[in-house]
Amino acid sequence: MAKYTKYPELLSPNGWCPGCGYGIIARLIYEVMEEKGVSQNHIYVGGVGCNANLYGALEGGNKVECHHGRAPVCANGIKALMPDTFVFTIQGDGDCYAIGMGETIIAAHNRFPITVFAVNNANYGMTGGQTAPTTLTGQVTTTSPKGKEGKPFDIIPQMRALGVDYCARGTTASLAEIRKLKKYITKAIDLQLQERKYAFVEILSPCPTNWHKSPLEANEYIMNNVIKYLPLGEYDTSKEE
Repeated sequence: MAKYTKYPELLSPNGWCPGCGYGIIARLIYEVMEEKGVSQNHIYVGGVGCNANLYGALEGGNKVECHHGRAPVCANGIKALMPDTFVFTIQGDGDCYAIGMGETIIAAHNRFPITVFAVNNANYGMTGGQTAPTTLTGQVTTTSPKGKEGKPFDIIPQMRALGVDYCARGTTASLAEIRKLKKYITKAIDLQLQERKYAFVEILSPCPTNWHKSPLEANEYIMNNVIKYLPLGEYDTSKEE
């Protein structure tokens, strides 16, 4: 029989859309934090977007909401003041790669000792499903009714070029991938806790509401389409310098 894992104590029912990957992502992160013993010694720094629902889902968790896109630099300031606290961000792709791209790159380039989780659902989910940098070629959105032109932005080559200590891309689109994703999250968290180093994990998440698909269809879309542009895997670039 599979081992039962209780729901993380800090999380409560949330308001994400049915089929959205955010609930799974939040559970995995806080599950690992509980396993590592930092449930009461952490600060979550979030921006603007669908991840904002996490503020309401946290029961007593330490959290800071900052200006749109500024989470990594805000998190670094907190880490500098509280070096023994686990500090991490959860941001959507619009927050992390559009308005917050400068902060994302600065944090990676300077190797701030924080852990960054970027949730990529290929559109601006909170504001109605507009085209984002990560929207796939030909994908229909509210602002690209004939399909987006151009390729989706891929953050992984940027991270590898910057020589970050750890970066990975996972997804919540299947049970097998969720298990892999938890391993990526664990490695990223360990890197900060054990070595005070920067780590980046991108997570491909379904958005059934704005993709106009059922939860099953949205997961299949990721596995059959999205990963062709944005392949899954982990990258240890510490030896590439």
